[in-house]
Amino acid sequence: MVRKKILLLSVSAGAGHKRAAEALHAAALLHDAALDVCHLDVMQFVTAGFRKIYTDWYIRLVNKAPSLWAYLYQISNEAQADGKMERLRRSIEHLNARPLLKEIAAFAPDVIICTHFLPAEILSRLLLKKKLHCPVWVQVTDFDLHRMWVHERMAGYFAPNEEIADRMRQQGILPLNIHITGIPVMPAFGEPANRFACARGYGLRPEQATVLLMGGGSGIGGLEQLAERLLQLDEAFQLIVLTGSNTRALDALRELAERIPGRLLPLGYTDQVQRLMACADLVITKPGGLTTAECLAMGLPMIVNSPIRGQEERNAEFLMEQGVALKAYDDMSLLYRVRYLLQHPQQLQQMRARARALGKPHAAAQAIQRVLQTPPPAPVRAFH
Repeated sequence: MVRKKILLLSVSAGAGHKRAAEALHAAALLHDAALDVCHLDVMQFVTAGFRKIYTDWYIRLVNKAPSLWAYLYQISNEAQADGKMERLRRSIEHLNARPLLKEIAAFAPDVIICTHFLPAEILSRLLLKKKLHCPVWVQVTDFDLHRMWVHERMAGYFAPNEEIADRMRQQGILPLNIHITGIPVMPAFGEPANRFACARGYGLRPEQATVLLMGGGSGIGGLEQLAERLLQLDEAFQLIVLTGSNTRALDALRELAERIPGRLLPLGYTDQVQRLMACADLVITKPGGLTTAECLAMGLPMIVNSPIRGQEERNAEFLMEQGVALKAYDDMSLLYRVRYLLQHPQQLQQMRARARALGKPHAAAQAIQRVLQTPPPAPVRAFH
C-alpha cells in the first residue's frame, strides 16, 4: 500500500510559522499514523545570503527599527502584485530557493501545506509553469491577512476567523476554497487539563491566583525586572515566567525566586506550555498568532504587550475587540492592568468565557481532515 505523503513548509522568521507546521504534523499522525509527513524549514534550503537577509534582517528590523518595519509592512501590503519590483522580488526568491525545489522533488509529496507566504509564493509560480502538480494549501497564522499570503492556483486556504475569510474573498479567493478552521495549535491544547494536578506538579498552589508571563521563544524583554515589579504589587498571586532560550534572564529569575520563596516559578524552554497555561488565570504575552491561539484554546484572558508593528498589532486589535485581552503600552500600564484584573475577578471570568468561545483547539485536525478529504487532481507526477 502506498503511503500518502504530506509536506509541510514553514519559515523560521519568528517561531509561530514553525509551531503551526509542528501542530499540523502532530495532527496528521494522530489522524492516520500511516501517513508519511515531512516538515521542512524553508530557510534551511535556500542560499546562505538569502537566509541571512530574510531571517536576521527581519529580526533586527522589528527590534531596532519598528517604525521602518511598520512602513514596509504597509507598503508591501498595498503593492501591485504585477508591479516591476514585485516581479523582481519573486524572481530573486525563486533563484535562491533552488535547493528547496530539489528537496521537494526528492520527497515527491502528494500534498503541500504552507504555514508561511514565502513557499506559497514560490510554489504558485511552479504551478503556473506546470512544474508542480500536487495541490498546495495555505494556513494563515495571524488574525490579519497581508497581501503576500494571497496567491493564485492554491488548492485552498485555512482562515483564522470569519473576518479573515471575508478579506480572502474580497481579494479574489473563491469561497469554496476558503475554510475557517482557526490557527493550528498542538493537539494537547484541545485536551482537558486538570488545574490542580498541573499546579501541584510544578509545586504551585492550585487555589492561588496565578499569572503567566511569557517572553517568547527567545525570551526577549527585561523579564527579570518586570517580574520583580509585578511581585511588588499588593495583590496575592503566583507568577510563572517563561524565558525561552534566554539563559541570562533565567539565572536572574532563579536568584529572585530564592529571595521571594513560594511566589515565583522561572522556567526556560519547555514543551509543556499547555500544562502551565492550565495553572494560570491570566497570561502576559506578545500577541503572536500562535501564542494567542494557544491562549484562546485554553480559555485564557491576556494582557498583550510589545507587539511587532504590523501583524502583531492587528492581532492585538482583534483580541481587544473580542474582549479577551487588554493592551499594555508600557510597564506602568501593564502593572495597573494586572492589579485591576486581580481585583475584579468577575471581569477576568467574563474574559475567560469569551476566550473559551473564541478558541479553536482542533484547528490543526480540521485542516488535515479537509486536505485528506479533498479529491486529488488527475494522477501525474507531483514534481518534474
